[in-house]
Amino acid sequence: MTLQQVKQQIAQLLADVEQQITFSPKQLLVIGCSTSEVIGEKIGTAGAIEVAEVIYDELERFAKKHTIYLAFQGCEHINRALTLEAEAAAYYQLEPVAVVPVRAAGGSMSAHAYTKLQRPVVVEQIKAHAGIDIGQTLIGMHLKQVAVPVRTTVKQVGEAIVTVAKTRPKYIGGTRAQYC
Repeated sequence: MTLQQVKQQIAQLLADVEQQITFSPKQLLVIGCSTSEVIGEKIGTAGAIEVAEVIYDELERFAKKHTIYLAFQGCEHINRALTLEAEAAAYYQLEPVAVVPVRAAGGSMSAHAYTKLQRPVVVEQIKAHAGIDIGQTLIGMHLKQVAVPVRTTVKQVGEAIVTVAKTRPKYIGGTRAQYC
């Protein structure tokens, strides 16, 4: 697995996502990514900043194109807190916490995002509109309540299993209710 292959897989994955999810401006897309899993190692054991760089660049282009906010989930050593732009935290009234993700506590992806975002902050939790989980990092806790799986042609990035989800509003009411 080369960095060029990772870049191509992420580009294809995002093309698939683009075909199946319609984003509104300023929505949240949560990203969970184990760079260890991408390079074929056990999650949390071999973080790779160079892999995070390649993945981040593709995600950043995607976010700008769709005018959405990215939130990067950290590892369990920071309680899966999320790194995102201060503007996004303010827009969603999220309170920042006092932690800086680093490779050994937060993970390479979250740590790299922290260095690349214009005004990074870390928050404890969000309720994102969609998510991409690379390496089974368990992003479900950061999705809105009704998550719907999105099937993509890309099943793995490097050696990491990929799962994508979007969310929808809850269906409420009885037999006479109509839904949009």
